[in-house]
Amino acid sequence: MDIVTQHTDQIAQVKVPLPFPLRWVNAYLIQGSNGYTVIDPGLRTADAEALWLKVLQERGIEFRHVEQIVLTHHHPDHYGMAGWFQERTGAPVLLSETGLRQVQLLWGPEQPMSALLLELFAQHGFPQAGLEEMTKHMVSFVEMVSPQPEVTLLREGPVRLGDRVYEAMETPGHAAGHLIFYDAEAEVVFCGDHVLPQISPNVSFLPQVEENPLGAYLASLQEISRLPVKMAYPGHREPWSSFGARADELVRHHQERLALMESQLSTPLSAYEVCHATFGDRLSIHQMRFALSETIAHLVLLEDEGRIGKIDPNANLTQYVRLNA
Repeated sequence: MDIVTQHTDQIAQVKVPLPFPLRWVNAYLIQGSNGYTVIDPGLRTADAEALWLKVLQERGIEFRHVEQIVLTHHHPDHYGMAGWFQERTGAPVLLSETGLRQVQLLWGPEQPMSALLLELFAQHGFPQAGLEEMTKHMVSFVEMVSPQPEVTLLREGPVRLGDRVYEAMETPGHAAGHLIFYDAEAEVVFCGDHVLPQISPNVSFLPQVEENPLGAYLASLQEISRLPVKMAYPGHREPWSSFGARADELVRHHQERLALMESQLSTPLSAYEVCHATFGDRLSIHQMRFALSETIAHLVLLEDEGRIGKIDPNANLTQYVRLNA
């Protein structure tokens, strides 16, 4: 596997290793007259640090040559190395305001999101015996996003990456506050994890973040599928050209998943039971967190559309059933 791929004179793709089945996350180095922009530098691990030192040395890039670190979203595999880079470069780290709020919930003092998420999971049938392991799993990410950077807020609108001006566009769903960067003249987009080739981005429900994340995601996919794109640079897998068609495929994928989950609810089930019926029972704790959060996101949309309803919503266990079954 090539660690670095030079796609244009200005744009290089860097595959930063991950200790997960995804294997790597794509970071991008964009060269400009004032230095380099680093997009989504990866999860902070010893392997990632070693890789970046090697890549920068081989390409003759000193830390002082890095002018900014730009983040599509706050997830640790994209955000984690941002503080490490900022410590060495002094460069600003740009992230959306919504993304920064989630960073504070996830990895700020007392990690309030961990307690909120565990309470949500317990309400939806996650076994009490697994809550301690899930807590340790959530805490384990703090080290991999530390040191945390001082963030400069990045809003929708023009943003300079290298020597070209892109349009930062908010694309919720995979992550609230997720931004893509679109160059209409060149028909190029840095799409983070909003649209990925071959794999479906996770869409998770998180308490106090987004009431209907899957609904927001599908609406955003339908909107951006109309963008003319000659080359899309994703957060995972390889850059590709059929961006609009892939966005449409993802809409169909989720419509099929919604129909599948609706069909499972001829009798009342918890989200945890629907998750097992959909994704199987051989999930790691890491995979379970994403699978259960995504299951809840689908059930929230089905309920919002009036296709399913809750059984005794005031009970300690939330169960769903298909309406007009």
